[in-house]
Amino acid sequence: MFQPGDLIVYGSSGVCRVEKVGVLEGRTVDPQRQYYTLQPVFESEVIYTPVDSPVFMRPVMTREQAERLVREIPSIGEIVCTERNPANLRGRYEASLQSHQCRELVSLIKGIRHKCRETEKKGRKMGQVDQRYRKKAEGLLHGELSIALGIPLEQVEEYIRENMEAAAG
Repeated sequence: MFQPGDLIVYGSSGVCRVEKVGVLEGRTVDPQRQYYTLQPVFESEVIYTPVDSPVFMRPVMTREQAERLVREIPSIGEIVCTERNPANLRGRYEASLQSHQCRELVSLIKGIRHKCRETEKKGRKMGQVDQRYRKKAEGLLHGELSIALGIPLEQVEEYIRENMEAAAG
C-alpha cells in the first residue's frame, strides 16, 4: 500500500502524489473502503481511487533506473505500426500505453517519430492518431523521467538528447 507523499504512476494519468489514504468523508461511498487521494503532478484535478482499484499503479522509477533507461534509449527497438485503419492503429498504440513500461513507451515514441519522418519524405503530414499517441507517450515518459531525475519537465527532452550524444560520442 502506498503512503501519503509517495510518488506513483497511476494508470494513464501519469505521475501522481499520494495526498491521503483513508475513507472518503462526506461522500456516498462505502464507509469501510480505503481510498487514495491522488494529485497528478502535472495536472490540476484530484483523483479519488479505491486502494484495491484494478487501475494500474506502481512507484515512480528511481533516479538510477531513469539514468539507465536514458543510456539504453539508442539500443531500444522502435515499434513502427503501418496499420492504416485508425481504429486498429489506436488499439495497437493503446496496448503499448497500457503496458505501463517505460521501455515500451520509448519504442512507441521512436516508432512514431520514424513513421513521421518517412511520411514527411513523401510530402505528407503525420496522421492525427500518430500525433495524439506520440504526445501521450511522451507525456507519460517525460513526466516520470522529470520526477525521477529531479529536472523540470521542459528539460527532459534536452537531457535525453545530451545523454544519448554523450553515450555515442
